[in-house]
Amino acid sequence: MDKIDRPDEEWQRKLSPESYEVLRHEGTERAGSSALNEEKRKGTYVCAGCGQPLFSSEMKFDSGTGWPSFFTAVPGALDTRLDRKLFMVRTEYHCSRCGGHQGHVFGDGPAPTGLRYCNNGVALRFVPEE
Repeated sequence: MDKIDRPDEEWQRKLSPESYEVLRHEGTERAGSSALNEEKRKGTYVCAGCGQPLFSSEMKFDSGTGWPSFFTAVPGALDTRLDRKLFMVRTEYHCSRCGGHQGHVFGDGPAPTGLRYCNNGVALRFVPEE
């Protein structure tokens, strides 16, 4: 899959201010603010920046954190790197196609992976199964 590299001005035109701040500047939305927290339908969660599939509804679980959470991701959909902000080391992840910041992954999730991909809802778009 080809990488997407757009000028910042194009991202600003394409995205809402909230999505732009999270995807392009690694911001974080307020906990509990995303309608995707309550999304229960079958479907696919795609990157709000480029539409690449990142998670399926079968990967989602209620973490109680206030952000949409998943125990695994679509293979090859995410890139990770260390985040040393906030006086700790965390693993952040980004869309592998457009580089859009999605969230952080933690080791306190459910079986079978034990991982919790804690995602900003404004960085995702939900596509219901037809």
